[in-house]
This record gives sequence, structure tokens and C-alpha cells, in this order.
Amino acid sequence: MRYLVAVGLLVVLIVGLVGIKFKQISTLIGFGAAAQKAGPPPEAVGTAVAGSASWQGELSAVGNVAPARGVTISNEIPGVVKAIRFESGALVKAGQVLVELDTSVEAAQLASTQARLELASSTGARTKRLLAGGAATQVQLEGDEAQMRTITADVAALRAQIEKKTIRAPFAGRLGIRSVNLGQYLNPGTPLTVLESLGSVFVDFTLPQQLLGQALVGTPVRVEVAGAKETAPLMGKIAAVDPTINSDTRTIKLRATTDDKTDRLRPGMFVNVAVVLPQGAPVVTVPATAVVHAPYGNSVYVVEAGPNGAATKVARQQFVKVGVSRGDFVAIDEGIKGGQEVVAVGAFKLRNNASIVVNNSVKLEPSLSPSPENR
Repeated sequence: MRYLVAVGLLVVLIVGLVGIKFKQISTLIGFGAAAQKAGPPPEAVGTAVAGSASWQGELSAVGNVAPARGVTISNEIPGVVKAIRFESGALVKAGQVLVELDTSVEAAQLASTQARLELASSTGARTKRLLAGGAATQVQLEGDEAQMRTITADVAALRAQIEKKTIRAPFAGRLGIRSVNLGQYLNPGTPLTVLESLGSVFVDFTLPQQLLGQALVGTPVRVEVAGAKETAPLMGKIAAVDPTINSDTRTIKLRATTDDKTDRLRPGMFVNVAVVLPQGAPVVTVPATAVVHAPYGNSVYVVEAGPNGAATKVARQQFVKVGVSRGDFVAIDEGIKGGQEVVAVGAFKLRNNASIVVNNSVKLEPSLSPSPENR
């Protein structure tokens, strides 16, 4: 009898536990069904209003700085370095002596030739007097004069050779690093240093052939050094357009001039170039963070009213055609209009028609000319 009571109590306990678990599981299933019906919870995002602006038309490119005048200083004739008259990086004037080669042999030859010239000159003068008195012939006088002209040419050649051993700056500018030492023997054409002109520089860049009609000679350009701290860009203008188009890249080469009064641009430097077009164009602008880039196309999420009241809204994915960018903004050529509210913060975590909650208490302030702190 006692065993039957114990078994009965155990059966009642098991049935009670099964009933409790069944109720809990049923409740969880109900919560899951309700959550599935309600959808995922809304995402917290930041928004911005698409603006309408008029941007000055620009053609962007990258360029290289080239000197207006730049040469490699070298010797024309061989010789041993006797004196060096410059330091690396020095500023020089046009005609300033840079290097002197040893001219002792040429100086001795010049002295000997000048002595022969004096003798030939006196001999010619004496023959002319003798010819006047009938003691000399015309042939003898012509021979003496020819010899005098030959020696005169030899003197001029020696003086030119001595002058060529004095190497001067062809124009004013800044010298590079010296690559010659005192007493060094130089073969013809040995590089001594480089000389670059100051102030005016060239900026060479390329544009696609489709833009050839917009980049004309005289069109203003704006030059900015990437990563530089200065705020004001350098202004210049297109000075020349290459008459041929590169058959490999289908681009055309252009050259712009700019007056670099502050000596910021150095030959070989990489710069950003913007060709400033005369006419402006109306554009729709959004913060760059609002654009979601994907292989199948770029898109933004437009904020629309949701079915669950004003507190919860819906983000509708809208594919757009992205134009040029300026600072923290990008232009939208097609897809949205000015005044529409778009998701600017947190767009990467959304899907089409996702529920969102707008929270603009903390958001970034985009700028057309950002200047982030260099950490």
C-alpha cells in the first residue's frame, strides 16, 4: 500500500512538472511569434536633410610639379677641379661662378700663342713697309697677314677653352646638392649639381579626352598640396594643352602655371589640381556618410513615416547616381531631391524598409572645407 501511494505521488509530481514546462514553452513560442510578427527592433540612426546648392563647376585631376626652368649643371670639357664657389642648396644669380677647373696648361699655351701673335704682327707691319719701298712682294705680305690671322684665331680658341673651364650659373635660382669635390678629375658631361628657378613653376596633369572642350588655355586652376597645413590654395591658369592624345589611356596632357611666392611647391611634388569652370551648376548634396557603396550600385536611405506612429520611422533604400565630392559632401545627380531626409549616421546597418528611431543628439557636422586635426 505504501508503495502505491509513493508511486502515485511521483506520477503527480511528474505530471505537474510537465505541465509547467509546457506552459513555459508555449509562452516562449508565443513571444517568438509576436516578435516575428512585429519584426526586428528599430535601429537608432542619425539623419540629415539633402541640401540644394550651386557648386562651381570643376574638373579634378592629380598633377606633378615641374620647374619653369631646371637644368643639371655639368662641365663641357674635361679637367681637374681647382675651386668650388657654391654650397649645396644655395641661391645663386645668373652668371655666378660655381666651379673652376685647372687652366694652368691652357694659360701657358695662351701666353706662348700671344707671343707668336706679337711677332707675327710686327713681321706683317715690317713687310708692309718694305712693300711700300719695293723691297718685298705682295705674296710675302699676304702670307704674313694670313699667319697673323691664324695665330689670332688660336688665341681666341684658347681663351674660349679657358672660359669653358669656369662653370657659371645660366640663370638665377636655387642649387641642389653638390656632387663634386676639390681635386676631382671630371670627364665631359659630369653632373655637378642641379639648378631650379624660383617663383614660377609648372603643374602638369591629365584629363580624359571627353573633357578637352572644357579645359581651354587660360582657364583658371586651383592647386592644393595633399596633406599640407596651409588653408589657401595656389591659383594659376592653363598655359598649354598637348596637341596629341595618349592612345593608351585616352587622356590629354595639360600644363598650368602658378606663381609660388611662398616656395611651397617643389619639382616632383604630387598635387591636387582643380580646373575651375566659368559656370556653376545646381546640385543636391548629402553628407558622404549617407552614401552606401556596393558592387551593384550606390544608394542612400530615405527616411519616411512608419506605420507605428511618429516615434518609429522607416528607411527606404534609394539607389542614386553619385557626382563629384567636396569636403564632407557628395553631389547626387539622380535619385533624390533637395529637402528629403536621409540617414547620415548608421546607414551601413540598415536594410530596405527597416524600422528606425532618429536620434540626432550626437552627430558629426560635415563641412565643405574640413580641416581635421593631425594626430
